[in-house]
This record gives sequence, C-alpha cells and structure tokens, in this order.
Amino acid sequence: MIEIRWHGRGGQGSWTAARLLGKAAALFEDKYALSFPSFGPERRGAPVLGFTKIDSEKILDRSEVKFCDYVVILDETLVGADTLIGLKEDSVILLNTANPERHCGIFDGLNLITIDATSLALEYLGRPITNTVMLAALAAASDIVKLSSIMAAMKSELKPAILEKNILVANAAYKIVMEGVYEQA
Repeated sequence: MIEIRWHGRGGQGSWTAARLLGKAAALFEDKYALSFPSFGPERRGAPVLGFTKIDSEKILDRSEVKFCDYVVILDETLVGADTLIGLKEDSVILLNTANPERHCGIFDGLNLITIDATSLALEYLGRPITNTVMLAALAAASDIVKLSSIMAAMKSELKPAILEKNILVANAAYKIVMEGVYEQA
C-alpha cells in the first residue's frame, strides 16, 4: 500500500489534493483508494492534514496514515517535527518553497524535492492555492498515478471556471519536476 500525508492550511486545498489523487487512482487507474481529511472546526489558515491510501487490493485500514511513503507540504511554514513523524526509510518529501536552502538542515539524509509551487500558482491561477501544483509534482516524482489520470480527476471535480488554469499549472509543475528543474537537497 502507498500512503501519502498532505500538510497544508485551511483554504490551500490539501484535502482537495488528497481527494483528487484518490479519485485519479480509483476511477482512472483501476486501483483502490481512500482519501480523507483530519481537521476540526478550524478556519481558513489553520493547519490541516489530508491522507491518501492507494493499493492494488481493497483497503480495509481506515485509520490515519502513520507511516508515509510520501509527505506533501503545501506550506513551508508548517515544516517542523510533525512533518517528519512516521517517515519510512525511503520516504519522499515534496516541499513547496522558494528557498530550499532554508530547510536543508531539517531534511538532511532524507529524499527531499522542492518546488516553488506558490510562484507557479500565482502565475497561472492568480492565487496562492498550491494543491494542483503539488499534486502534479507528486505524480512526476512517483509512479503512483499518471498525469492523465490526475487531469481526468480534475475534470470530473473542479468547476469549469477554474479547471483550465489548474490544468495549465499542473502541466507546468509536472514538467518542472520531470525535467529536474527543481531543487533537490
């Protein structure tokens, strides 16, 4: 089973990204998936978690992800001890940051991929909502799902008014990570 933990803030779309990934796997790649959030009555800007589990067999464990294959951090201000809990030996961390050097000491010895998702989101969406950027970066950094499956999931769920811009920014992020134009610590 592949387990992904999403760290974000309310309003950034970490739960939407977790759900889109699950939908891409379950509906467009014939896999089993669970995705769910972990938040209470928090408001916009409060830290939230999202989880996605993907497997080729039915998933019976509905608990939070404790040991992650991937950790996706949509907001670098959330970097801390909590983001490092439950990493597997070969876990990959995807971090949204314009300043990767700021975090090198924290992630020493870990598989870290950084991308300036906020700048991409501002350029393509006009808003600092980085969920589809980080989702596409995850697809490029892994073989969890194909980008075409993510696009199909976005088409089935996102409102037409925001869909085209999200497709453009997801393609840009995927290309950046695939071409290795990101920072890797």
